[in-house]
Amino acid sequence: MAKPILYGADYSVYVRIARMTLEEKGIGYELVPLDIFAADGIPAWYPEHHPFGRIPAFEHDGFRLFETGAIARYVDEAFDGPALQPTDPRLRARMNQIIGMLDAYGYRAMVWDVAVERLEKMPADESLIAGGLGQAET
Repeated sequence: MAKPILYGADYSVYVRIARMTLEEKGIGYELVPLDIFAADGIPAWYPEHHPFGRIPAFEHDGFRLFETGAIARYVDEAFDGPALQPTDPRLRARMNQIIGMLDAYGYRAMVWDVAVERLEKMPADESLIAGGLGQAET
């Protein structure tokens, strides 16, 4: 069985989720660095891996996936190692609810409005940060 390939950037929360999933399962993998914010854009070959040009993308024995949730579920179910998802339907549904909620409502507020604003913008827009923190408290 070939070593899985993960395409993405270290700075990406979504790539980190895929990497943590692989690490928790004890799976060796290759990380192909890909900066979607690079000045020259994404490489011409990359849309074959992710049609929307986002990260991460994943490949295993010729099987390609994109979208973090699909990658994480595939890795959990296709490889040996500890189960990363509950088997009880209600617990699994609650897990998916929390993941969806954080992705839909928490990601932008915490990553872009707080972290990126604070770490990369000079001077930081404190009202934007306060709004992001307020959204996160919900």
